[in-house]
Amino acid sequence: MAQRLKTDWILFATVLAMMSFGVLIIYSASSVMAKMDPHYGSSWHFVIRQLEAAAVAVVVMMTLKKTDYHKFHSPAVAFGAIGIALMLLGVVYFVDSAHHRWLLGGTIQPSELAKPALVLFVAFFVTWRARAINSARYTLVPAALAVGLVIFAVVIPDLGTAAVLGATAMIVFFVAGLQFRYCFIVAGIALLGLIVSIFAEPYRLGRVIKFFDPDFKFISKFDPQGKLKARTELTLRTRDTNYQLEQSQIAVGEGGPGGLGLMNGRQKLLYLPEAHTDFIYAVVGEELGLIGTIGLLLGFAVIFWRGLRATLRMRDDFGRYLALGATVVVVVQGFINMSVVLGMVPTKGIPLPMISYGGSSLLSTLALLGILMNVSEHAG
Repeated sequence: MAQRLKTDWILFATVLAMMSFGVLIIYSASSVMAKMDPHYGSSWHFVIRQLEAAAVAVVVMMTLKKTDYHKFHSPAVAFGAIGIALMLLGVVYFVDSAHHRWLLGGTIQPSELAKPALVLFVAFFVTWRARAINSARYTLVPAALAVGLVIFAVVIPDLGTAAVLGATAMIVFFVAGLQFRYCFIVAGIALLGLIVSIFAEPYRLGRVIKFFDPDFKFISKFDPQGKLKARTELTLRTRDTNYQLEQSQIAVGEGGPGGLGLMNGRQKLLYLPEAHTDFIYAVVGEELGLIGTIGLLLGFAVIFWRGLRATLRMRDDFGRYLALGATVVVVVQGFINMSVVLGMVPTKGIPLPMISYGGSSLLSTLALLGILMNVSEHAG
């Protein structure tokens, strides 16, 4: 007799609540500016598009929730998923020659779709090579080639997402038994890659330097000729690199404990750029105060709890690594976004899962959470 599975209602309710809250706060963050912009002409523009994306994303989530995760444990699924992700990342590089981010007129972002693909691939690969996880020839080199290629393709347009993918792969391999010496080697390579990717783009370099040394006092001691400063000012994007962060901190500070009230925020009105996308957490802080920001933090904490619970309770390795990978992607991305908004790390454009506006982000997040719910139900 087939096992009757019980829905993880705590995780399911948390996801629906956060997604619904996301639609509400997107309206608050975007309605005034959308109505003023003749290109949109309606205060409901972004909400309608988000609801359309949500309808598709929920169907995907429920499909993955109901499909036995054991069916994903096959080379065809693992290598097929990573292959499609690499193909789309390659296509977008040429189709969107300016930003290397969007397909179909800005409706699909391949770097977001790479997240569930990488989780499926890594979970399969470490399970497949479990007995030889520390074999350089048979495990580490092939894995490094596949995962590294995805991260390299993603880092060109999106350093934040690449960091999330790298952290996810690293954590799953470590839990699977990767020796510390290999962890240090991978960490060193990742750090070197991070430094190179930062120096490769003037706006990234400007964000990092101006976050730690806004007046270039420390940098000037090692760069008296001002070459680094000149490089950070090659584009308009880096000349006011701290502007978003300053406006974000003003918004959070004005919110105080209880906030100014929903729809009453002021920083979203021509002051805070990307208020409905990457910096939507600042809108939450201004309008709903400390209560709202802690509420969202608790939402991600619940997802982390249920994901960790499923990881620890699973008896088969594939389910365990699926749950771990999905949890790490969603939670780490959420904490990076919140850290950026609060000024704890340099500014990086990365959406807040389920809250920020963006169809591709919502689709990939709910796909991962659908997989997590599936595994959690089997964990009992």
